[in-house]
Amino acid sequence: MIGYLQGKIFHKTPKGCILMTPGGVGYSLVLPVREIQNMGGTGADAAYFVYTLVREDALELYGFASWEERSAFEVMLGISKLGPKTALAILSHFDLTSLRDTVAKQDSYSFSKVPGIGQKTAQRILLELQDKLKVLPVSSTPGEPAQGSSWVRSDILAGLTNLGYSEAEVAPLMDEALREEPDLAPGEVIRVVLKRIAAKKQREK
Repeated sequence: MIGYLQGKIFHKTPKGCILMTPGGVGYSLVLPVREIQNMGGTGADAAYFVYTLVREDALELYGFASWEERSAFEVMLGISKLGPKTALAILSHFDLTSLRDTVAKQDSYSFSKVPGIGQKTAQRILLELQDKLKVLPVSSTPGEPAQGSSWVRSDILAGLTNLGYSEAEVAPLMDEALREEPDLAPGEVIRVVLKRIAAKKQREK
């Protein structure tokens, strides 16, 4: 399962971009409108947290600037009759702070301004989101993952264990990296841990 991609913008598309990774693989990503507008030009560096949606007839990758946005997208997909197109439209219309405020106020009028959502649908979605959004991690700075949250820590561990390392081997190195540089994104933490494992093995030779 793809959770994070980093590389360069290879091609812009109406729905997002093709991101070329250092390994030479291009991934087609669907992005919120805000990310498309903020995207750099061809050849610009870019990194996204990814939600992989597997269907019978397709495999789609949705990219987000922060882990919190990706988590909010996943939460919304759990709401009845709310598909990825509508969830992406919501995250294109609201940033996370305004989304939380709108849900807290149960402001169906503002929510119904999202394309494809009427007043009754807005009321239903807001009601279902009321408790679900409360469990999402909150960044102290917009765009930065909340490193202290168990969600992010679990994501980093999953990335490392999927590479074949045991949790006992990588957890101390991960916690050490987070203490030293708490602002690191999960993908950067994984790279730091891998470098330290390689350095340790080199010393043991």
